Amino acid sequence: MHKSNAQFAEIYELKEDIGVGSYSICKRCIHRVTSMEFAVKIIDKSKRDPSEEIEILMRYGQHPNIITLKDVYDEGRFVYLVTELMKGGELLDKILRQKYFSEREASAVLYTITKTVDYLHCQGVLMRQGYDAACDIWSLGVLLYTMLAGYTPFANGPNDTPEEILLRIGSGKFSLSGGNWDTVSDKSKDLLSHMLHVDPHQRYTAAQVLKHSWIACRDQLPHYQLNRHDAPHLVKGAMAATYSALNHKTCQPVLEPVAASSLAQRRGMKKLTSTDL
Repeated sequence: MHKSNAQFAEIYELKEDIGVGSYSICKRCIHRVTSMEFAVKIIDKSKRDPSEEIEILMRYGQHPNIITLKDVYDEGRFVYLVTELMKGGELLDKILRQKYFSEREASAVLYTITKTVDYLHCQGVLMRQGYDAACDIWSLGVLLYTMLAGYTPFANGPNDTPEEILLRIGSGKFSLSGGNWDTVSDKSKDLLSHMLHVDPHQRYTAAQVLKHSWIACRDQLPHYQLNRHDAPHLVKGAMAATYSALNHKTCQPVLEPVAASSLAQRRGMKKLTSTDL
């Protein structure tokens, strides 16, 4: 990876959109000389300072589960981050495209993500900007719940208001009965209860998740296929509504802020956070 003095458009040809965020857009691009495909994230610097994200990718991009940064082009208002092109699409989309999903598959997915999160936590890096490491585990708990249940734990749909969602999160209550919950193992419910615990001090760490028998002994989990009931677009909308609620300015969620984190106090956090790894 190197910072280039050339203009992005001189080296790469822009193609179609891959994803659109609140402060950036990701597109496919092609190197004009080699014809190799890459992805480029175009960040609006008036909306977000990209320096921390660049530093994280430069420092940890050699990890097998962290995307590799190839080039950086700083062109005034916009910064172009050229990375390897990941053609698999978003994880949630892949999960929702599968009509059936087993506990063993869900455990394998959670293991891979948690292993990477544990690595980053050990380096003092958080996945969600401005929150404690425990909030990353809570986020993974939401993903696990959705994989097993086929719907999200705290949002009924994309039209739920932030106030409604935050009230449910703050109550610490979520259903583990009915539907798929009548057939999934007690071990999965036990792990979820620890990952989604409303008290961040009682919530599992990434290391504890990895040691839990539902993860450590995943080869013994059933292949039984769990059904999906809600339409994929509704589940994805509910997931988006959940994280939008967490960022709602007028309602701070129960999830403990990073300033109070023992992890932050111990390591000074190195001022490294990321929402896009």
